[in-house]
Amino acid sequence: MSCYFQYDARLGIEIPVLEVEWECYPPSVRVDILLHWEQIRGAIPDRIMKLEATIIYKQNQLDKEDDFPTSCRLNSEIADLASIINDLHLWFRANQELESKTHQ
Repeated sequence: MSCYFQYDARLGIEIPVLEVEWECYPPSVRVDILLHWEQIRGAIPDRIMKLEATIIYKQNQLDKEDDFPTSCRLNSEIADLASIINDLHLWFRANQELESKTHQ
């Protein structure tokens, strides 16, 4: 399965890397890809929860921070984490699109 997935360090998960259109893969390969993706997808909510906990921690730091450059750094880190969470939500929903294409 590793040839169909690549680890994304920013997101902390493997993401699909399909070199041809979904319909071009044989049905058995599509099933294997979906099964592997479902395992990855199942870990996304836990990953999001960890990132949210980090955001809360950084927000608490920011509430107490008086140093402007440090405040700016914390704000930037919070924004980056929020962006990762947004992308993870998009990947989490991607499975529904693949499944509907498989059943057509």
